[in-house]
Amino acid sequence: MKTLVLREPGQIALDVSTEPAAPAPGEALVKVHRVGVCGTDIHAFRGKQPFFSYPRVLGHELGVEVLAVGEGVANVKPGYRCSVEPYINCDTCVACRKGKGNCCTRIQVIGVHADGGMRERIILPARKLHPSAKLSYDQLALVETLGIGAHAVQRSGLQKDEFALVIGAGPIGLAAMQFAVEAGAKTIVLDINEARLEFCQKQLGVQHAINGRTEDVLERLMEITNGDLPDVVFDATGNAASMMKSFEYPAHGGRLVFIGLFVGEVTFDDPNFHRRELTLLASRNANPEDFGRIIGLIESGRINTLPWITHRATVEEVPGLFESWTKPETGVLKAMIGF
Repeated sequence: MKTLVLREPGQIALDVSTEPAAPAPGEALVKVHRVGVCGTDIHAFRGKQPFFSYPRVLGHELGVEVLAVGEGVANVKPGYRCSVEPYINCDTCVACRKGKGNCCTRIQVIGVHADGGMRERIILPARKLHPSAKLSYDQLALVETLGIGAHAVQRSGLQKDEFALVIGAGPIGLAAMQFAVEAGAKTIVLDINEARLEFCQKQLGVQHAINGRTEDVLERLMEITNGDLPDVVFDATGNAASMMKSFEYPAHGGRLVFIGLFVGEVTFDDPNFHRRELTLLASRNANPEDFGRIIGLIESGRINTLPWITHRATVEEVPGLFESWTKPETGVLKAMIGF
């Protein structure tokens, strides 16, 4: 079967791999129809993805069709269209026992720690499939990205009419904005890409945009919040300088949520941190309930995923196009691969 393999940084190739076996008890065999390309895939292609090894089959944003199920599977049947929750957790560690499988001590994220979905067919635990009779494969492939943002907003405890600042207008930042707006927050986006700032305001309903390259960020934040600064700040950049600078932006008593990560140490001024009595939170992956909620919001029309997809390719075209998707001047927001 056709399989895209990232052999080493900068080299992705279309190979032929062995067909998967019949699904075991609790498993499902699925056909991959769509794969969304995310920041993790881009970082892996560049050789800058933490906790990563080569060769690797990328792909964890998936829209799939169930082909067959193993014994004991009741949540899906052949023919079901599904989104995939790609976080394979152990169900027994301390995090899993507390309902936090998203940060399982032995987690294996497909497409990152284990081979993913850039292939025609794959075996998955059936419990990781989230069906919808209404959504297209494109929409289903975007549920995981939205889940990252939904989980971060839920972690923050963001309330209606609070000010929320999202730093970074990539797909994960956009997902956080989507759910900050959904929560009724007065949402602000900070980025250095004018086109993305415009997209956030026109397509997502974000009220305020700040260009960090041309504007004084603190001055603008004070102006927007009537001198208070934002109640919640989400950093979705995975950039060390941005993450350390973000400690300056929350209001007194506010919350700072790191969605992105980098390999290294975060430092901050402790008196400033204590004086404001800030709450610092990490947000990782998403939980099963996030997937169900997001599917319902897309089905009801409250979330529109169509503007997200800016580039498309067939599996055969990907080796010749993937490098271009890593370049900002290409204008890629979300590339979608069709199998």
